[in-house]
Amino acid sequence: MIEFIEGPMWYAAAAVFVAGTLWRLAALLRGRRQVADAPRGSPALGALRGVLSYMLPRRPFRANRSVLVVFVAGYLFHLGLLGLVLFGPPHVAFIRDRILGVGWTPLPYWAFIVVAEVAVGALLLLWIRRATDPVTRTISRRDDHVAAGLTMAAMLTGCFALGEGMPALRALHMLSVEAWLVYFPFGSLFHAFTWALSRGHTGALFARRGIRA
Repeated sequence: MIEFIEGPMWYAAAAVFVAGTLWRLAALLRGRRQVADAPRGSPALGALRGVLSYMLPRRPFRANRSVLVVFVAGYLFHLGLLGLVLFGPPHVAFIRDRILGVGWTPLPYWAFIVVAEVAVGALLLLWIRRATDPVTRTISRRDDHVAAGLTMAAMLTGCFALGEGMPALRALHMLSVEAWLVYFPFGSLFHAFTWALSRGHTGALFARRGIRA
């Protein structure tokens, strides 16, 4: 069973992830409208400014403790997840053996555990806020909770399977990751690819009109 989960099921999930992501990106780029008016500023600089200006909270909100907590938790979660995927010892070995054929120096196991705990804790904090804050609860969709649940399941099962002593735990982790990959292109997880495009597009439009975002 573990061979099937880590073999055909993994490749099928990866194929859905790649095909779905390319399809969504192509649809976004194909739907982009051309602007005919002459630019009053540099769209390229506006796009860069649009991306970078949202890397920190807007000045009026920086004194708000709740905003700062969410801001810090968001960075801890996203950077932590990226670190786990790219530098976790089992992941580096998997990428080397199954995907790229080359690897790199992974995190020590103790660092992997620390990063995993921080990332899981940050995601849990953000999820609790989404469910309890009146504003975020109102604007949240079922998709947001499904995305958070799948991500949490993938991280937790990965921690359980870290010892690699029980094939059942490894299989459970692989199943959760495969479900995450299949869901990724069709839900809010896709913002991993679109957040920079969206902010850059908005910044470029503002710059064309002479507006500083």
